[in-house]
Amino acid sequence: MAELLDKAVKYYTLDEIKKHNHAKSTWLILHHKVYDLTKFLDEHPGGEEVFREQAGSDATENFEDVGHSTDAREMFKPYIIGELHPDDRSKLAKPSETLITTIDFNSSWWTSWVIPAISALIVALMYHLYTAED
Repeated sequence: MAELLDKAVKYYTLDEIKKHNHAKSTWLILHHKVYDLTKFLDEHPGGEEVFREQAGSDATENFEDVGHSTDAREMFKPYIIGELHPDDRSKLAKPSETLITTIDFNSSWWTSWVIPAISALIVALMYHLYTAED
């Protein structure tokens, strides 16, 4: 049965998809699935400009960055027309490296305990000197 489903899938190359980058034919790629969103342009809550900028290319990263709801993902399902050809999947740009910084646990005790403790002592000493009577 899985073989029957595989045969029913229509594959599109990147070159084919790139041709559909205008208002009369707006295709884009999300997670290797190809969507024809031409009829959805006017209905998109974010406006058609969003699709026009990504038309004919892979919009997966931008789609995920926005944080679409489950309902939004379901709304897209009827617009699936096929999948990106497996040979072209490696040609897609890989997501750029994230800019998330991590905390070095060896130095975090210093910044989260010692420095605030010393700061509190200095403030307490300054308060004591300020309020002390001459």
